[in-house]
Amino acid sequence: MFIPAFLLYFLCGVLLTVLIFVGIKIYLIKKSIKGICEELKEHLNMDTNTLLTVSSRDKWVCAIAEKLNQQLRVLREERLRYQRGDRELKEAVTNISHDLRTPLTAICGYLHLLSFEERPEMIRHYLKLTENRVSAMTELTEELFQYSVILTKPEELGIEPVDMGNVLEESLAAFYAAFTTRGIVPEIKMPEIRVIREVNKNALARIFENLIGNALKYSDGDFKVVLYEDGRICFSNMAGELNEVAVGRIFDRFFTVETARKSSGLGLSIAKNFTVRMGGKIWAEYREARLIVTVMFQAGCGKDKKKDFPFGV
Repeated sequence: MFIPAFLLYFLCGVLLTVLIFVGIKIYLIKKSIKGICEELKEHLNMDTNTLLTVSSRDKWVCAIAEKLNQQLRVLREERLRYQRGDRELKEAVTNISHDLRTPLTAICGYLHLLSFEERPEMIRHYLKLTENRVSAMTELTEELFQYSVILTKPEELGIEPVDMGNVLEESLAAFYAAFTTRGIVPEIKMPEIRVIREVNKNALARIFENLIGNALKYSDGDFKVVLYEDGRICFSNMAGELNEVAVGRIFDRFFTVETARKSSGLGLSIAKNFTVRMGGKIWAEYREARLIVTVMFQAGCGKDKKKDFPFGV
C-alpha cells in the first residue's frame, strides 16, 4: 500500500507534536511534585499555618496536594495540642516542685533541731533515717525544679570566654568531702596550657557537677577525669553494675538504674541540655565495665599558661 510522502510527513509531525506535548506535561508534573516535596519538607520543619501550593493544574497532582494539606492540618492541630499539654505539664511540675521546697526545708530544720534533744537511742536512730530520707527528697525536688526551669525558660545562655580548667577545678573541689567519704582518690589530668572556650560559666559548672555526681553514684571506688587541649573532658569510673543498654539510655529523662535509686534521673539530662545549647557534644561509652562520659566544646578564643591545681595532677 502506497502512502503519499506528504501524509507520512504529516503523521510524523503529529506524532512528534504529541511526544513533545507529553514530554512537557511529564516535565511540568515532575516539577510540581518536586516543588511539593520541597515545600512539604519546609512545612514539617517549621511551625506554620500555611498550606502547600501547586503550580500544576493536573488533577492528580492537585489531589495529592489536597491530601497532603489535610494531613498538615491534622499535624498542626496535634502539634498545638502537644505544645499546650507539654507547656502545662512543665508549668505544673515547676509549681509543684517549687511548692515542695519550702516545707521540705522546714522539715529538715526541725529534724536537725530534734537531733540535739535527749532521746532514746532507738528514736534517735529513726530520726536519723527520717532526716536522710527528707534530705534526699529535698535534693530530688531541687533537681526537678531546676530541670523544669531550664525547659520552661529556654532563653539564650550568656556566652563568654571561660577557662574550662578553672571551672573543672572548682567543681572537683566542691566534691572533696564526698570523695573523702567514699574513700575515692580522684585521678586528674590537665594540660599545661589553659583551654579556653566560648561558653556560659554557670552552665559549664552545672555540667561538670552533674557528671561528677553521677560518677560518685555509680563508681566502684575510683574516679578519673582528663581535660584535653582540644576541649574534650572525659569522666570515667569503674561501674560493674551497669551495662551497655543502661549506658545507652543514661541521658534519658528520669532514667535510673538499681544502683542509683536515690537519683531523679535528671542530672545527665540537664548536662546534655546545657551542652547542646552551648554548641557542644556529649556522649557515653561502656568499655570493660568502665563508664566513660565525654564532653566536648568547639575551639575557643585562646590559650596561655595554666596555674597549678591543688589536688595535684
